[in-house]
Amino acid sequence: MHLPSTLSWLLDEASALPGADQFLTALGARLIADGLPLAGGALTLSAPHPIIARRTWLWRADNGAVIEALGFALGGVLPQPDNVGRDWLLGLDTGIVHEMAAGAPAQQDAPADRPVIAWALTRPLTENETLLLREAARFAAAPLAAFVMRSTLSALLETYLGRRSAAQVLNGQLRRAAGETIQAVLLYGDLRGFTELSEAMPPAMVVAALDAWFERIAGAVHAFGGEVLKFIGDGVLAIFPLGGKPPAAACDAALRAVAAAQAGMARLDAERERQGLPPLPFGMAVHMGEMLWGNIGTADRLDFTAIGPAVNLVGRLEGLCKPLGHSVLVSGAVAAETTTALVPLGEHILRGIAAPCTVFALPEK
Repeated sequence: MHLPSTLSWLLDEASALPGADQFLTALGARLIADGLPLAGGALTLSAPHPIIARRTWLWRADNGAVIEALGFALGGVLPQPDNVGRDWLLGLDTGIVHEMAAGAPAQQDAPADRPVIAWALTRPLTENETLLLREAARFAAAPLAAFVMRSTLSALLETYLGRRSAAQVLNGQLRRAAGETIQAVLLYGDLRGFTELSEAMPPAMVVAALDAWFERIAGAVHAFGGEVLKFIGDGVLAIFPLGGKPPAAACDAALRAVAAAQAGMARLDAERERQGLPPLPFGMAVHMGEMLWGNIGTADRLDFTAIGPAVNLVGRLEGLCKPLGHSVLVSGAVAAETTTALVPLGEHILRGIAAPCTVFALPEK
């Protein structure tokens, strides 16, 4: 029994598949067609990500279903692989699991970062079948290395640029003037008195305060479907793209994110008070409009940035938070669409903005 077509596919075609889940499904189906008694499979890859340590895909042969399990980094230390794949495979009522590192010689333990393929079997393998399955694992090393490389690049770009910018870079948008026009609800948040805080506290405590602030606001943005575009000093610019949805949906999502961020900051300030630390006052503004998200810079050193009247307005609107005595201000464009109850504050002139802006506030609790 030989697997020439499957091995050739692993060498010549498998790397072109869009992801590891499709790879596992296709490889399992091919091995079954070649006569191997597979009931299911699991594939584990390390994930170069600040939160996720590894990803495991679990495939069932009877219905073709694939589910994904994530292993998380704990305190910046990657945990050792657990038995999530093995436990699930044993749950297929086979009681037999064949597992090895892709590309590793037989009997060699897999390093923690080596791709691992495990198969659940409907019966014990013959000696020849075992050799053939190991040969398939050896040939799988090349396409899996390609998946890991693509995953690494994508994770690094998303970590430093965000999803939208990372997608642009991966699609080859590497020149000035390349970008896209976005209709979105914009959220801009900024810490108040941060310069004084940074002068009065050691750098490590300043960084910790910034991280805590960013965690609350960015976590809330992501939880409600938004995306952080940029961290600007102690400020955050995030968007909730309309993307064909009704404007009200994006407006309501942004205001729910604001409420979640407020709650998170209230809990953070309470904890800081118990530690004898000063609170972290902030201002946030929400506006809806059109922006250009694209490349600026020099020919060989680029940055993605957001420009346009909507970006200018939301930044200026946040600057009114302190003079008007509110931590959150909302433009008339958002107020006209949202179902959230707001407090009207009248029209105000914003520096550098030609037309007055109708301003609203969230009810103070």
